[in-house]
Amino acid sequence: MTYEQLLAALREKTRSEQRDGYEWIVKPIPDSEPGYGELDPRVLEVLKETAARMQGQTPPPIPEDPVEFAQMMRRMMGWENSDVTGGAVSTEHREIEGSETKIPVRIYTPPAEGKRPAVVFFHGGGFIGGSLKTVENPCKCLAYHAGAVVVSVDYRLAPEHPYPAGLTDCFDAVRWVHDHADELGVDPEQIAVAGDSAGGNLATVCSLMDRDKKTNLIKYQVLIYPSVNMAGAEVEGYKWSLDNYEIRNHREYIERILGFMNARENRGPKLHDLYLQGRAELTDPYMSPLLADLHGLPDALIITGEFDFLRFENEAYARKLARSGVKTTVIQYNGVDHAFMDKIGQYPQAEDCMTEIAKGVRRRFNR
Repeated sequence: MTYEQLLAALREKTRSEQRDGYEWIVKPIPDSEPGYGELDPRVLEVLKETAARMQGQTPPPIPEDPVEFAQMMRRMMGWENSDVTGGAVSTEHREIEGSETKIPVRIYTPPAEGKRPAVVFFHGGGFIGGSLKTVENPCKCLAYHAGAVVVSVDYRLAPEHPYPAGLTDCFDAVRWVHDHADELGVDPEQIAVAGDSAGGNLATVCSLMDRDKKTNLIKYQVLIYPSVNMAGAEVEGYKWSLDNYEIRNHREYIERILGFMNARENRGPKLHDLYLQGRAELTDPYMSPLLADLHGLPDALIITGEFDFLRFENEAYARKLARSGVKTTVIQYNGVDHAFMDKIGQYPQAEDCMTEIAKGVRRRFNR
């Protein structure tokens, strides 16, 4: 199947049902039957190529210095991807005034007339890494299909800037977009937040802050495989176990990626220690939103991968949101692992993910 045919198959094979009070949508592997329980062929190819490249190599020593460790991890993050919009979206690099520092942002503006929604986007990277470059093409795709201005935020990273520096920058960026709506050509009453992984945590915590501060700026939250249970608490029907995953094929690779990404098994300093540095407890609702009171939050769209180590805490979060009266939708992509969004243009699921988010933005704001 061609890339375009794979995209079409993802749309055609989509299934949906009501589950635990929220809408659950599943996207099977487009060129596989029965479409679950194994890796997507493109994911498997990447994992095999990575394993072959690393075969016989000695793992590098783990630096004791936290900054050196973060720098090593940053070099391992991200993936080359492509602009699937054909260059239709304009890009502006700016620095905006935050409450504590200037914040670099990239503003993606689609070829659409009139006042548009805005999406403030926070990249992933475990609070210690990630970059605007990695998420640039996903943001362009989102801007193009949503007809929305997307503002991608280069928030401060730990360990150089521990909590709450990055979170402060993210919320400051939301305020800035609201206050500069006319300049950006957006409707100040149609602001969404979005983010992947750690950025998903920042997006939903910004929504909590917006509610707690009674600023009422955020009307929609999009959480792409978000980290919502940094405490690892066994609550809301959630307990992480490899046995929760139905594995029909490719067990060796699936167990490897789940074991590597599960923070409890990683070598070196824990990412949450680098992020918090004693400034908050892991059980703080702004660290682990799964433990928060979720009443009064904006409508939520949660994106998960079948073999993402965060999948089941994401489902637990969806259940709690729904029970708290928040309209919630979950889209699960079968056959993919964590950070699949980074591979837009290579994985059809990455592009489909951004177009589904765009549909959610349009529906939420009646576009």
